[in-house]
Amino acid sequence: MMGVMMLKRVQDSNTEAIPDDRREQIKRAALRVFARQGIQGTKMSAIAAEAGISQGLSYRYFSSKEQILTMLVQEALDEAQAALRSFDRLPGSPEQQFRAFTQLMLEDRHKHYFMLLQQVSASEDAPVQAKQLIARYSPEDTISLLVPAFIKGQQLGQFCEGDPYKLLFLYFSVITGLMLQDLPIAEDYWPQQVDLLMKILI
Repeated sequence: MMGVMMLKRVQDSNTEAIPDDRREQIKRAALRVFARQGIQGTKMSAIAAEAGISQGLSYRYFSSKEQILTMLVQEALDEAQAALRSFDRLPGSPEQQFRAFTQLMLEDRHKHYFMLLQQVSASEDAPVQAKQLIARYSPEDTISLLVPAFIKGQQLGQFCEGDPYKLLFLYFSVITGLMLQDLPIAEDYWPQQVDLLMKILI
């Protein structure tokens, strides 16, 4: 009897996991489509096609592309904040921490997040809720989380002298700019250029 009950729980768990997996599949597909086609150019039909499902099935999980977009914006901001707040727990010296952080930002999935956030910031077609989410965060707040580690690196002679805020603003501007470029290069090209990008700080 106990074995039957345990089997039932496993079956129920597996059944419940399918919708969650499908939602993630649709969200990941939507992230790629938004990155390629922009907010206005993205249709639910294109998202469904990218996910390999019917458009009708996609509406079982999301009511509109605006709902998916807002969820992706929240996800992107949450992930970015989590990465920033865990920066001081990265192993090694400040230089090694910034190198690992740079590598993380340059991963292809994060490129799509950069593009999505930029589109929402610049587009009049973006959902109001998505714009409100972005408005809660400022570049100043983001940079301030990394200033202590940068100053420590300066004191150790690992980073160049100068205003930490201005140098980190330049660092973020360059990386964000690279992520927004639509260049015919391999997906893993920029992650391989960490040494070059670190020269901004070293």
